[in-house]
Amino acid sequence: MGRPLAEVVARAVAGGVSVVQLREKHAGTREFVELGRALLALLAPSGVPLIINDRIDVALAIGAQGAHLGQGDMPVAEARRLLGPDALLGLSVETLDQLREGEALPPGMVDYYGLSPIFLTSTKTDAGPGWGLVGLAQARAEVDAGTQRPLVAIGGIGPGNAASVLRCGAQGLAVVSAICSAPDPETASRELAETLRRERGRGSV
Repeated sequence: MGRPLAEVVARAVAGGVSVVQLREKHAGTREFVELGRALLALLAPSGVPLIINDRIDVALAIGAQGAHLGQGDMPVAEARRLLGPDALLGLSVETLDQLREGEALPPGMVDYYGLSPIFLTSTKTDAGPGWGLVGLAQARAEVDAGTQRPLVAIGGIGPGNAASVLRCGAQGLAVVSAICSAPDPETASRELAETLRRERGRGSV
């Protein structure tokens, strides 16, 4: 992308991004902490929360507003104990069985599910085969009959398919390339935020 991360985040937030997740698969712990602190300072005036992917230790070290867990990360109950009741805690689910396991967790453990991936994407090469729109709708029906936790759609989402993803049951969109690789991250973010507002107005979200 050729642009500093802080610049992309600032422009994305100006365009309407409401949550930022920091995902660092290759950085060392010290670098991760420094980057997280820099983003926290950047986001503080806007009130946009920072979610740390995978690393509960980093989230605690910098005082992030929450964390997001994959299936191979720390168990949800342990993460919740460490983070406390007020932190945001998300859980990635790649199959209906994993979703049902999440639904069996006690209230207050998980704040939302990240359905991953909806469509295949180069930024999540370790994910499953993809939910697709039919799988997303099925997941929505499962959760509506249970905890009614929000679903955040992850993977291969952009301006061309965001509306259909929202209409099939997602309440939020998690994107990387659609913003970070866009010529203008602020414009790209604004377009996605407007799609989300429009679909909420129609009652599909």
